[in-house]
Amino acid sequence: MGERHALVFGAAGYVGRSLVLELGRAGARVSVATRGQESYERLARWLAARGHDPAPAGVRADFAAPSLLADGSWDDVTEIYNCAGAYRFGMTAEQARRANVDSVRAIVAFAARLPRLRRLVHVSGYRVGGQDPGAWSEERRRAAYAALGAYEASKAEADAVLQAEADELGVPWSIVNPSSVIGEAGQYLGLAASVAEIWRGRLAALPGSGRTFVPVVEAGHLARFMALLPEDPGAVRRAYWVLDERTPALPDLLTLVARHYEVPAPRLRVPVALVRRLPSRLTRTDPETLTFLSEERYPTGPAAEFVARHGLDRPDTAGAIRRWADELAAHRFGEAPEDGRRRFTTVGGVRTFELGPAGAPAVVLPGLPVNADTWAGVAAALGDVRVADLPGLGLSGGGPGDWGAWMAALVSGGVDHVVAHSIGAAAALEAGASGTPGRLTLVSPFFLQPRTASWAPATRLYLRRAGAETLARRLTGDPAHADALRTSAADLRRPGVAARVAHALAAAGSRRWRADLRERLRAYEGRLHVIVGDRDPLTPEGRTLLNALPHATVTVIRGAGHHPQLTHPEELAHAISG
Repeated sequence: MGERHALVFGAAGYVGRSLVLELGRAGARVSVATRGQESYERLARWLAARGHDPAPAGVRADFAAPSLLADGSWDDVTEIYNCAGAYRFGMTAEQARRANVDSVRAIVAFAARLPRLRRLVHVSGYRVGGQDPGAWSEERRRAAYAALGAYEASKAEADAVLQAEADELGVPWSIVNPSSVIGEAGQYLGLAASVAEIWRGRLAALPGSGRTFVPVVEAGHLARFMALLPEDPGAVRRAYWVLDERTPALPDLLTLVARHYEVPAPRLRVPVALVRRLPSRLTRTDPETLTFLSEERYPTGPAAEFVARHGLDRPDTAGAIRRWADELAAHRFGEAPEDGRRRFTTVGGVRTFELGPAGAPAVVLPGLPVNADTWAGVAAALGDVRVADLPGLGLSGGGPGDWGAWMAALVSGGVDHVVAHSIGAAAALEAGASGTPGRLTLVSPFFLQPRTASWAPATRLYLRRAGAETLARRLTGDPAHADALRTSAADLRRPGVAARVAHALAAAGSRRWRADLRERLRAYEGRLHVIVGDRDPLTPEGRTLLNALPHATVTVIRGAGHHPQLTHPEELAHAISG
């Protein structure tokens, strides 16, 4: 069929970026239309992190301009993909129509001028697809926007407009009606918002019944489907509902996620009719999303036939949902950057959160009650270093009982330098001599410092209620460090985390455990470096032990306490790398 030149509108969006990646893999020449340079650069970074470098040629799209695209000759474009539009709730009808209807008109008019165009592929939606073509009357528009909300109504109107105006202008079209698209992080509305409530332990009840169907489709599968449409003459003037019919009923889907997150799933189920009557402050759901809570099924036969004809593989449904749930949590549901440095992995059978370069030979184990995010700056300064939350702490699954096997598995994965902070020092030594790396850096090792006592029930209650400023005052003496502790405070409110942290803090006062860790340290034969702050010194006994080890060195950071990664990150990074 000759060289493919694909032009993708909305390329920086959640669906568009996966499509651009897939088109590149398929060998098509791709041009991307975005609303500005910032969107293009964000897309370029995302593609580069996945091996698509350099980024495709970019052009600015202005849907209010007669020419639509700022510059360039487009006569050799063979296919256009319209992934543009606004996916958000709370818009006015005018805002929604401008973003989702007027943009369709502009793209169809532009497509009609292209001499080599084989297909215009438009992304509609599984709840709005299949509209009768034609312009809507003002009466129908008012009724639809009142009943469905601005977002869903504008997508339904756009579906009708696309068909009518493309047919009138002789533009060959195909429409995809995807369900909730899952895959990587980046989209946090709709179903993702319910997953966030599960993660935070704030979902009091499961909405719907065993027939409530909120289907999903994996982003990569959708992109592969879309990329094949212009190559298939039989797909002209066809609409395809692209969704995974194996998606569990909504309560079962959310229960699957809760089990994966290792948090209790709500036992109470609330009928959809009641959910729609409750105020949003109780349901924690935007009213516009409630129309998606439906028992309807969709005409997926043509899409299934297309998939079979082209030999497309479909990902395992439960596995795709779990991976997506991990992506959402790893990026803190939009609060953490999408820079490719955050992930969940499995270490010794434990679901483990890491940040930093995957497979880096040096790893940091954070202490208590903080998490991996508090070490991000130090790790970035060190370079080829990753930070891993200990089992049961931060974002990681499991619990303290997993530390020994987990540490042994971590080191066997090519780690040759462990930087262990506070309680992390215990985990580093719990693996035993066979699992301890050749280079060990202990930062504020509690068992070589003055003993403190805590009562787990009181500590748990305190930690669950402590905000970032309270933690900053307690850990550093200065509330100015609150921003660095906001994620730690959020983690401590998650189900079970504060209890596990409180238990570990209480155990840290055990004389027997501290003595056992000192014996393990005496047996360690690798290179040892201990770093402490002068406001959180070693005990005389700890100093004596280290003086007796010929392979041990000690660095004292002036002005630092137990958490130098928060108060003295540059000095700490320099000491670790020295």
